[in-house]
Amino acid sequence: MADALTHDRTGDALTFPQGFRWGAATAAFQIEGSTSEGGRGESIWDVFTRTPGRVIDGSNAELAADSYRRYRDDVALLAGLGADDYRFSISWPRVQPGGTGPANEAGLAYYDRLVDELLAAGIAPVPTLYHWDLPQELEAAGGWLNRDTAYRLADYAGFVIDRLGDRVQRWITLNEPAMTTLQGYALGTQAPGHALMMGSLPTAHHQLLAHGLAVAAIRERGDAEVGITNNHTLMVPASDAPADRFAAGAFDLIYNRIFADPVLTGAYPDLSGFGLEAMPGLEPGDLELIGAPIDFYGINFYNPTRVAAPAEGSEFAAAGLPFEPVEFEDVPTTGFDWPIMPETFTELLVSFARDYGDRLPPVVITENGASFPDEVLGGPVTGAVHDERRIGYVDEHIAAVRRAIDQGVDVRGYYLWSLTDNFEWAEGYTQRFGLVHVDFETGERTPKDSYAWYRDRIASSR
Repeated sequence: MADALTHDRTGDALTFPQGFRWGAATAAFQIEGSTSEGGRGESIWDVFTRTPGRVIDGSNAELAADSYRRYRDDVALLAGLGADDYRFSISWPRVQPGGTGPANEAGLAYYDRLVDELLAAGIAPVPTLYHWDLPQELEAAGGWLNRDTAYRLADYAGFVIDRLGDRVQRWITLNEPAMTTLQGYALGTQAPGHALMMGSLPTAHHQLLAHGLAVAAIRERGDAEVGITNNHTLMVPASDAPADRFAAGAFDLIYNRIFADPVLTGAYPDLSGFGLEAMPGLEPGDLELIGAPIDFYGINFYNPTRVAAPAEGSEFAAAGLPFEPVEFEDVPTTGFDWPIMPETFTELLVSFARDYGDRLPPVVITENGASFPDEVLGGPVTGAVHDERRIGYVDEHIAAVRRAIDQGVDVRGYYLWSLTDNFEWAEGYTQRFGLVHVDFETGERTPKDSYAWYRDRIASSR
């Protein structure tokens, strides 16, 4: 693998199949700001950021990238890239402040303006209905532990689809339900901050049920395309020892297969290794909803995961889990200390095509990118951001997608994370993923070198 700092840009000469779509992705809570404007309600992330010690730098998303006010600037940046698509998310508490009751007109009007601005620029809107910002009132009633939340999301989705469906032709139901379950409810490192370990499993099922109900709502209202976005990682055993190989398989089941199998096959994987006969919360008819056909399958990928049998005394061993993630050795890393191993991206995509066969619809890479510490040289107006490491990461991962296509995987698009720097959840403003640098005090935008590189990469691919 080429070094992350001084790589050979293997992707520069690549072309992609006709109709392949390029874009960038963002999430409402991370970029919009204006958290108390326009009738927006409170989300679990508003509460989480106010809790001391939850966000590493003690920050909040009241300004973020200020995209609620600067959305026209962001659309202009997308147009400058030559992007085909913009994957953004709809803020549930902005549209339906408490998660129940009537829609908030001001919230819907904001997304009206954004969609119209995108279409005027020749960019297709690809909204995600749910990207982690659960209304706090629903969390108070049990959140994703409560089956009723799935039905509340379907009601909210109806408001959004009825308002935007005449102009939106592609929808994503949920973003990364695995992360909500594992980080939000199992480990407590993300909102709502519960540390329930295996007691978090009902949240996985209820989110997937919400996906199925949202798919049904979209199908009832027209012929738009619909899919889901799951975060996936390739599990690499720490050694060839049987215990480590078993650990990798067990973590693959909890992290990947519980969230992919029901959508793609209409069934949960065997959970007997965890002492479970069935997924908690499963009721008759649920799997028919969850497994209803979708038009594309969104995959977010950032890095592989190395897995070992749990060390004695670790939190994983204490919870009775048969696995523990461990660090790779002698591998370049991002600013998040995530391992950079693009060859594992190809391997993951090929494994999905192999394991799911005809049940796997066309794939869209709905997120891929890297955080690195970026510095504006010379100030935000005349300055520059030389982010060669980000260019290297993205270039190598785009090449990895091309290799997967060459091996028969039907990949139809690639959305880079992220268009702009943003509020990075529990990491606050300490991590920057953007093609565009954002001054988090003023909202000022400065395109990085990677912005120009990605613009040229899109142009040369056609």
